[in-house]
Order: sequence, then C-alpha cells, then structure tokens
Amino acid sequence: MRFILASASPARLRLLQAVGISPQVRPSQFDESQVQAADPDALVRTLALCKAQAVATQLDRADYPAVVLGCDSVLVLNGEIHGKPADAQEAIARWQQMRGQVGYLHTGHALIWLTNPVKTLVQRQVTEVHFAQPSDRQIQAYVATGEPLHCAGCFALEGKGGIFVEKLVGCHTNVIGLSLPLLRAMLEEIGLDITQFWQ
Repeated sequence: MRFILASASPARLRLLQAVGISPQVRPSQFDESQVQAADPDALVRTLALCKAQAVATQLDRADYPAVVLGCDSVLVLNGEIHGKPADAQEAIARWQQMRGQVGYLHTGHALIWLTNPVKTLVQRQVTEVHFAQPSDRQIQAYVATGEPLHCAGCFALEGKGGIFVEKLVGCHTNVIGLSLPLLRAMLEEIGLDITQFWQ
C-alpha cells in the first residue's frame, strides 16, 4: 500500500516519518488563491481536499492501491484568518498582534483511498495556541531567521517559534501541520490500519 503526501511541507514529512511512515512526496501545486471562504473550517477542508485531488488525478492504475493525504492550515486570531505572511513586514506586524493572545490553529485533512470504489474522507482539527509576549527586538530577530515566512500562523512550533508559545490546548502535532491522532482515526474510518504503512 502506497502512502502519498500531497504536500511539500518538511514538517509534515518529518511527522509521518517519526511514526514509521515513509511517504512518497508529491506536492500538489494547487493554486490556493482559487479558494475563498470566510469560515476557517470550510476553508481548510476545501483546500486540503483540492490538494489531495490534484495529486490523485495525476496517478494512474499502476500506482494503485494508494492513499493520498492533503492538508492545509490557518491560524484564526480575533476572528481573522491568517495563512503564511506575505513578507517580513507583515510577519512582524502579525507577531505584534499575536503576542499575549490566544489563537486557534485549524488544519484540514483530506484522505483519498485509491481503490475500487475510491473512498474520500475530509476532517479538520483545531488546537488552541497561547502565545507569549516577545519584545519587539525578539520579534524582529525571529522574523530575520526567515522561519515564520514559511508557516501558516507565522510560527513553527517545532522550530525557534516554539519558544514564544506558552501553552497548547489540544493536539500539538496539529500545530505542526498534521494531527497524527486524527490521521489514525481517519484511516480506520475508511477501513485501513496505520500499521499497514510502517516501514
């Protein structure tokens, strides 16, 4: 059984590898600007599904059976949806807004099992993130590392940004980009066992 990750995220790849899955990485190249939604739940579910479908449609019968996983994350702060910052200035402004606040990290997960018939399941996980209060100097130093420019929510929990997170309520791997407990449950729901993918 082939496991395909429809994402270029190194963090998602590392999470899967840590639990014994060595996926084939096939970034979707899906244009996220095609999807607009005011509801973060609908947004991450739709984007995750579009990414998984974009990769699934590129596969032929020689690739079957296979499972394709697509994910997408956003941070909701004070009712506003935030993805990756456009540039360093936006990242600094975002952190000045985030410090001392509580945000909600939403990650959509879409599984497509390429079998006969094809099975598709889409879920989302939410984790509450309590941010510390870094100084302006610390924010500028963090943004200068370049790390937050590549992350939904403008921080990497598993990187330098983790030092500016006080507390999480909920699944911590969800904040990294992929909820491992949810993935296990979703695989079971479509009739698979996560241990089938262990290397």
